[in-house]
Amino acid sequence: MVKHIVMFKLKETLSQDEKNDLMVAFKRAIEVLPETITFIRRIYVGFNINSAEKWDICLESEFDNLDDVKKYAVHPSHVAAGAILKDAKEDRACVDFEY
Repeated sequence: MVKHIVMFKLKETLSQDEKNDLMVAFKRAIEVLPETITFIRRIYVGFNINSAEKWDICLESEFDNLDDVKKYAVHPSHVAAGAILKDAKEDRACVDFEY
């Protein structure tokens, strides 16, 4: 199994209400993806509650292998969900590991 973790930092120029709206929309769009991308084994989006830390959003997902992660990355439904944060994100970090 491969765990795929992505963290997002939203632009500081956004108001807290704008950030909240984007985060909720992103979470909703991502968490329904297993309905159309059947090789996603698990997916969850959480919001940072510790303001002393850099990241605003953490996406955690699981796949059978790295090839499935790569297919997920370019899948049109995933690309559309990711577009929600396209203009709002300041930074992104990602790690994929086997477990």
